[in-house]
Amino acid sequence: CSEIYFDRGPDVGCGRPDCHVGCDCDRFVEFWNLVFTQFDSDGNDHYTPLEHPNIDTGMGLERLACICQGVDNLFEVDTVQNIMKHVREIAGVNYGENEKTDVSLRVITDHIRSTVFMIGDGVVPQNEGRGYVLRRLLRRAARHGKLLGINEPFLYKVCDTVIHENQTAYPELVSKSEYIKKVIRVEEERFAKTIDQGSEILNNIIDRMQTGSLAREDNRVLSGEDAFRLYDTFGFPIDLIKEIIAEKHIGVDEERFMALMDEQRQRARAARANMDTIGWDEDNVNEIAGEKSEFTGYQTTQNEAEVIDIIKDGQLCDAACEGDEVAILLDQTPFYAESGGQVGDTGVIRTELSCVKVLDCKKAPSGQHMHICRVQSGMLSKGDRVLAIVDKERRQAIARNHTTCHLLQAALREVLGTHVHQAGSYVDENRVRFDFSHFSAMTAEELVRVEAIVNQKILQGIDVVTRELPIEEAKKIGAMALFGEKYGDIVRVCSVDDFSIEFCGGTHLKNTAQAGLFKIISESSVAAGVRRIEGTTGLGVLQLLHDTQEIMVHASENLKLPNPHELVSKTLAVAQELKAKDKEIDALNERIAELRGGSLVEKAQQVNGLYYISAIINSVKPNILRVMADKIKEQEPKSVTVLACTDGQKGTVVASCGKEAQQKGIHAGKLIKEVCQYTGGSGGGKPDSAMGGAGDVFKVDEALAKVPEMLINMMK
Repeated sequence: CSEIYFDRGPDVGCGRPDCHVGCDCDRFVEFWNLVFTQFDSDGNDHYTPLEHPNIDTGMGLERLACICQGVDNLFEVDTVQNIMKHVREIAGVNYGENEKTDVSLRVITDHIRSTVFMIGDGVVPQNEGRGYVLRRLLRRAARHGKLLGINEPFLYKVCDTVIHENQTAYPELVSKSEYIKKVIRVEEERFAKTIDQGSEILNNIIDRMQTGSLAREDNRVLSGEDAFRLYDTFGFPIDLIKEIIAEKHIGVDEERFMALMDEQRQRARAARANMDTIGWDEDNVNEIAGEKSEFTGYQTTQNEAEVIDIIKDGQLCDAACEGDEVAILLDQTPFYAESGGQVGDTGVIRTELSCVKVLDCKKAPSGQHMHICRVQSGMLSKGDRVLAIVDKERRQAIARNHTTCHLLQAALREVLGTHVHQAGSYVDENRVRFDFSHFSAMTAEELVRVEAIVNQKILQGIDVVTRELPIEEAKKIGAMALFGEKYGDIVRVCSVDDFSIEFCGGTHLKNTAQAGLFKIISESSVAAGVRRIEGTTGLGVLQLLHDTQEIMVHASENLKLPNPHELVSKTLAVAQELKAKDKEIDALNERIAELRGGSLVEKAQQVNGLYYISAIINSVKPNILRVMADKIKEQEPKSVTVLACTDGQKGTVVASCGKEAQQKGIHAGKLIKEVCQYTGGSGGGKPDSAMGGAGDVFKVDEALAKVPEMLINMMK
């Protein structure tokens, strides 16, 4: 091992005459290392020569940059310092004046560099895997921005500087700049909505621990329950919680926090397990763990097999009779077991004397294909020879949707960008559902382009090739893998020319033309930064067309149209007619409001030179109340009007103040707030007009009776 050091000179050393390499001072900096690998040591002083001795070399790029520029640390290197300078300008602070401020500046600078590169590489903020690391970095940086007094999203603004400083070595960042900024801004805004409320709760807990009901000398640890609530409800990562409370010299019960996290995972697993009709227990798992079950479904949809095991009511048994619901293990099977987003096959298992309906097929914990069945006739016994037959039409319909799912992903990446990655999928005989990373709703034009690309590939009749390859070879040809999935040394790759190449263990078409057509049904949001497209293929498209046509026919009948093609013009005419009637109704309501308002003015009370008008009118809508109050305000400058309407459960209160009433200190917004608070509700508004909601509708009468007293207190 050969270490290479740089001598920064005696000025930065400890000053001792024997100062040398290895000293604790900052004079000698190791920046390069050469390792000559020659032997394999067994730990007992035996060194076996390697078949291929080699040299490993590693240079510290950041350390070399510090040496070349004569600075003490990475944050003083020019490219990094320029990023920090941008942050300093936004925060309005200087570096080197305050240690706490300096820490925040360094955290933000370091984290924004990391997040820009991660998003550029296709990572999106999520609650697991590398997406969780990204989310933690962004949220920690955003919090340090708040510590610097930055109370609005700002990290996305620094992206331009990060990209500018790195564009020579990483030009791809420039082409992805708008997407990177959008991802960061969305995450900042999302975190801002929760951090204030979460921080308030955390600060209240800290206050109670320091000065309140929980204050004790020995109580300097945040409970695992409180930490878990902050994480589960407000998205506070545990390391962010630890960082905040460490500033107050408080610890956290991490052991209890992790226990609660485990309980949550177990509940999730239990919920999934409850959906499984097999009813696995440890004995069953151990009993069948060594049994072999070969999957033949890639080559055929039926084959002869032997019944290896039968599970009934959660227990292994020797036979099943008519009406029994059981799980069956065969030595070989054409039935695909649910995995990778594809549902399990259905069909039948037959003998000469029995017929068993296969309702589903799932994988056992030890990997075998377990057939979830109901015995329709006869009796099936362990050791029987059977004929296993997959529902061929359903299998083909599933394959249509699955192959199209691959085409859909490739089309999305072509239209939206290479940041699109699969975040989950589901394919059955009726539809394809594809979840993908993207931070905004797709436009109508984008959806049309994606659908057109998929259908173009279908109509080109391209062969779908599936083959097994060593995983490294599959990666070399550009096969896409699902992040977080575990793959063996040999993987199955599904290719549609070079348009789509993916790792996939599912069943597929032989040619894209077999999909028929593809139609997008919907596009929606399912989680932060994750969109979902649902679509259908083949006969599903025909069914969709039939359903749409039926809707048009029924709508035409309801509108008494002889021809459904007139629907567009007719619905436009109806909409315009309704709009005209709405205007007519509004005009009539305003006239009614004027008339009723005039009668209310006649019953006004005088309060210190003002006219106070109040009433509960339950036969009108809230917007009419506002019109009535505004009309009175226009007619009488000295008026203060408070009107309410209730429906037995909810109550609305409006208030208005004329100009002279405002000059005397009456404020409609403050008045409505006080009135509504008396009922347990809330409200507010401008000086001349305001609206609110009543809490207890039975207290509205009492609140209106209190208004004269409120007015006297408000007057100047």
